[in-house]
Formats: sequence, C-alpha cells, structure tokens
Amino acid sequence: MLTQEQQIFEQIKKAKNILVAFRKTWNGDSVASALAVYLFLKKLGKQADIVAEKFDQSDLYSFLPAYGEIKNSIENLRQFIISLDITNTKVNQIKYKVEDNTLNFIISPKDGFFNEDDISTRSGDFKYDLIIVVDTPDLEFLGKIYDNDTEFFYTTPIINIDHHGSNEEFGQINKIDLTAVSTSEILFSLFNNYSREFIDEDIATCLLTGMISKTRSFKTPNVTPAALSAAAQLISMGADREKIVNHLYRSRPLNVLKLWGRVLARLSGTMDNKLVWSALQEDDFAKTETNEKDLDEVVDELIVNMPEVKVIALFYDTKINGKKYAKAIVYSVKNIDSLGLTKELNPEGTKRMAVVKAEKPTKELEEEVIGIIKNKLNKLPI
Repeated sequence: MLTQEQQIFEQIKKAKNILVAFRKTWNGDSVASALAVYLFLKKLGKQADIVAEKFDQSDLYSFLPAYGEIKNSIENLRQFIISLDITNTKVNQIKYKVEDNTLNFIISPKDGFFNEDDISTRSGDFKYDLIIVVDTPDLEFLGKIYDNDTEFFYTTPIINIDHHGSNEEFGQINKIDLTAVSTSEILFSLFNNYSREFIDEDIATCLLTGMISKTRSFKTPNVTPAALSAAAQLISMGADREKIVNHLYRSRPLNVLKLWGRVLARLSGTMDNKLVWSALQEDDFAKTETNEKDLDEVVDELIVNMPEVKVIALFYDTKINGKKYAKAIVYSVKNIDSLGLTKELNPEGTKRMAVVKAEKPTKELEEEVIGIIKNKLNKLPI
C-alpha cells in the first residue's frame, strides 16, 4: 500500500497538466508555497499553471521567483466543440464572421448540402487533470477561481496541502500537518523526501519565505526545532535569507509607518493585555495616505511584539455607498474564534478576522465590542 507521500507523487506523475491554486487572501506562506510547488513541477518536466484571485497587497511578494507567472483567472479551461458529419458530403471551404454578437460559421460543401442533423455540439475535457491547492482551508476560500468554475473542482482530483486545523480536507488526497508552522515547511519535507536535488535556489527561497513570513522571522512562539532545522537546510541549499528579510520587513513605506504610529499612540489593553485595541480618527487614513488594508501589517507587528495578546480590535469610521458607518475589525490568535466573540453584532469574515459595521458613533461601537469580547474571554481558558 502506498504512503500518502507516494500517492501524491504518483498522481503528479500521471497528470499531464496541473493547476496550482491558493487562497484569495494572499499571505506570505500561501504565495511562497504555491510558487514552490509550481517551480518544483516545472523541475519535474510537468505542464503547470498557478492561479489565485487578485489581491490588493500582492506586490509585497513580487520579489519571489516566478511571481509573474501567477494568473488571476483560469484561462481556456474547457473547449466547446462543434462537430459536422461529413460522411455523405465533403467540405470545400470554411469561413466565419461575427454579426450582432453571434459567431457564424459558413461551410461550403463540395457537392450536395448539409442539414441540421449533421451538426452536433459538446464540451471538451477540462484543460487540467490535477489540482494542487495549498494553504487554503476550503474551496470557497479560493474566491472567484472556485465560484466561476465549480464543476471543474468537483470533477478533477485535488491534492490539498495545509497546516491549519480549520482545513476541511476537501481533496482526494489531504496532506494536513498540524505540527508544522507553515505549509512551506510541509512542502520542504515532501520535496526533500522525494529528491533533494530538485530543490534549487529559487525553490529554497520560496520555501524559506513562507516560513519566515508565517513565523515573523522565527519570532512567534510556535517555532519548533523541526522548523529551524528545515530553515537551516534551505539556507544551505541557496535560499536568499537577506533578500527575503529585506523585502518583507525592511522596506515599509513611510506612510504605513505613520499609520502604525497613530495606532500605537492610542493603544489600550485589559486582562493583562490579552485584549488590546485602538481607535483611528476620521482623517488618519487620509493624512497618512493609507487605507484599511494596511492595518494587517500593524496587527502582525502587535502579535509578534506582544506575545500575551489573544485578541486585537481596531476601530474607525468608513463610508459605504455614501453612508457613514463605524467599523470594528477583530483579530484573534490560535484557537479563539473572532466570529464567535462578536456573533451578537452580526459579523462578517473568518474565525481569525471578524468585521463588524454599525450606524453609530465609533466610540459607542468600541465600548460595545470591547465589553462583549471581555465578557467572553473571561469565560475561556486562556
């Protein structure tokens, strides 16, 4: 009986054209691990493409090898075939023209004529015969990549590789390792066990990027000896650690640093800083030339520099369709469910990040959200 790793490479060996996909909310581990898989497949001589829904902050990872190969949609997924029976009548000439959004094929017979019974249509096979999804909890998390072609994902074998406990094991083969600090670490083990010689400098750089990004350069408390050993081996294989760190942590735009300063200046905490929060004023984004997506980096820094933090909440005003709302973004770490913490307020988002909107003053929403979260955290074993 084949091991799970052998099953993965057996499927790759049999596949002719492979699609690599990752989550719509890009992060360093998802982008880097997907690119590592793509490059590894190319080293194996496989036809492959890599795809993910467009994401505003994706340029942060543009230094990675093969980054330019990431597509934002699946192209030419399936052909539509029009068949003409030429048993009794041969073809002399074929032309086509477009009229009023209609494509007309003009077929001239050599003799006789064609009729409607000679014509048939069908859909061809899908372009890809294997999908590899990395660092993605479920298919819906692929966003439009999945929504636009759901039949493809239900009829094509999927290899699902992830390290999150929330993964729904949607693949035919599910390589889920909860002890790994990142999906990139899992891939290093897979590639290394298959054949170390296939891990070149570009693949090593991608894998190390995923690990560094996920652990905030090995500062998070979940770093293991196995992760450090994998990182050391990747550096020995040519991974460019200096380049990775420079791009991820030493090249913050000045405007983002100014936003960080405003968040930190108003930071409050309670419960021995297990819960911290900050409120931005109405013009803070405009004055720093930033937007709410830049807050993700602020949260990451808080998590790294305040290891006791379990929940972070940020409050600010926003306009939706011309109407002013107070908005709260609640981030949680480890096994705390942000959606569960705020369920009375009809949140949107994920377990890690819940979003609450209300037509009320920001200060009023802040007091309501902090009160609810504090009450629930007091009942949790944290």
